[in-house]
Amino acid sequence: MKKIVVLTGAGISAESGIKTFRDDNGLWRNYRFEEVASPQAWAADPELVLEFYNLRRKQLLEVGPNAAHYALARLQEFFDVRIVTQNVDDLHERAGSQNVLHLHGELRKARSTADASLVTEIEGCELKLGDKCSKGSQLRPHVVWFGEITENIVPAIALAGQAEIFIIIGTSLRVYPAANLIRYTPRGIPMFFVDPDAQPYPGFGELQILRQTAGSGVPELVDQLIVNYEDHQKSVK
Repeated sequence: MKKIVVLTGAGISAESGIKTFRDDNGLWRNYRFEEVASPQAWAADPELVLEFYNLRRKQLLEVGPNAAHYALARLQEFFDVRIVTQNVDDLHERAGSQNVLHLHGELRKARSTADASLVTEIEGCELKLGDKCSKGSQLRPHVVWFGEITENIVPAIALAGQAEIFIIIGTSLRVYPAANLIRYTPRGIPMFFVDPDAQPYPGFGELQILRQTAGSGVPELVDQLIVNYEDHQKSVK
């Protein structure tokens, strides 16, 4: 099966009702990232950090996948689809996508402060002081904070290098290191960028721009990719 690699950002989740950090109504409006999303914040006030992520988790449990998430899941019937997401929500998985790599962690998981390899699911929406791992250490949100290393960028780069079709959805391509993934794709492959504010990426003139929201643009793109696949299958019979 032809391999499609998809990079998704906050725009795909915003249509499900997930607040983004950078818009006027975003979560940063009430919090400064230095206070809630950095190792320094955790050291200074872990209770505030946990409260912030508990609120985000509660919001996530109140929403569901949208048409773009479901369209990507449907694409799996025809292609080997690998999703690399900058989002910490689980909307791709809830829509049915099976191969999702989270660059910045997962909101519904916690990890040990003593051993980062100890990761556990969070039941419900709350993680509290006193919730400990099997080694007796406090659990923290399983997310990548500002100033921490994005370890999953290494397998993400490998996936980008294997792409036969590359799709970018709902991201500005200004957040690094994710924005650099396009540079690791093989030259000449079909590439698509779905976002209302999508702009050409320097050096990638073949990038096809679809200035639409994820909810409208992604289903249309998926339909076209499936039609192209079916036409190809008929031509080789």
